[in-house]
Amino acid sequence: MNDPSTYWLTLTNIALGVVVLICCIAVAFGVVQELAARRKKQVAESALDREVADLAASYTGGHAFNLPGLGVTMADGGEELRKKDKRQEP
Repeated sequence: MNDPSTYWLTLTNIALGVVVLICCIAVAFGVVQELAARRKKQVAESALDREVADLAASYTGGHAFNLPGLGVTMADGGEELRKKDKRQEP
């Protein structure tokens, strides 16, 4: 340690080691955060899947909303379909 160039080289290596250690800790923290977010999302989706499965199980048969007399429906109420005239203008 008597040589000044060795002193600065040692300090530079220590500083670079600290920087690398900080970067490794930051990456590890990011990975842990990402894994926790994915796990939380998976649990939420699982609960939703369970609710949908319970809802589907409450209906009997493959056609839950089988309404043959209702015909074609539209979500907004729509307009009644009129029969087309045989004579249409070209």
